Amino acid sequence: MTMESTSTDRPVSLAEAPTLQARNSAAFWTATGRSRGHEVIRRRGFVAVDGDERAGLRILIQEPGLDPAEAAELSELTRRAAGPVTVEDPFSSTDLSHLGMRTWQMPIMLRLPGPVAAPALDVTRVRRPEDLQVAERVVIEGFELDGFEPYRPGELFPTALIEQPGVDVFLASVDGAVAGAGVSVLADGVASHYWIATSSAFRSRGVGRAVMLGALAHLAYLPATLTASKLGRPLYESLGYVVASPSTWWASS
Repeated sequence: MTMESTSTDRPVSLAEAPTLQARNSAAFWTATGRSRGHEVIRRRGFVAVDGDERAGLRILIQEPGLDPAEAAELSELTRRAAGPVTVEDPFSSTDLSHLGMRTWQMPIMLRLPGPVAAPALDVTRVRRPEDLQVAERVVIEGFELDGFEPYRPGELFPTALIEQPGVDVFLASVDGAVAGAGVSVLADGVASHYWIATSSAFRSRGVGRAVMLGALAHLAYLPATLTASKLGRPLYESLGYVVASPSTWWASS
């Protein structure tokens, strides 16, 4: 299947989705790591963001096969990580079972470039540090990120994050109350989305859809990828996303 673009971008195939998601995820976590002051390690086959005991180590596999030196380095980084470890493998090709981590799969999805509807709720792009903190709290709650409790402002979303090229954070409101948040990332002509979260007080009120529509508004005519949770997949399918392939995730806790 080829997803034709209505812009000047070349067509994008479902087969390319794992690579596109790998590159975008690396761009997002590199921006996050730099904003936090954490070390970013780049190799041919992976990108690693080596954080502290709360942020942990994030590894983004970039190629369907690691060479022996890369595999050994990845294992060593995992063993000496200061905090929790998360590894994303969009190609589902790297076996990390020897590291004793739990594993699961989620689908990578690809969206056909084209128009999107206006969100039914008020969605705004974050410009101010205080609004970024509001988004941060929504995401920590929505994803139950217990590792970031007790809350320390700017730890998940540093102020410098909204200054990173291509990174935008959005807030959705219901009757003036903040109800949801999310992040979009544009890198190399491809968009992706992260941390799409709804506050527990506003579940089942179309908040996630509003965040996605608001985030897609300026990216509608570009190919877009994401990695979908089981709960999120029906929403993404309703917005035109198509399942491309499974992504394998590994985590230490």
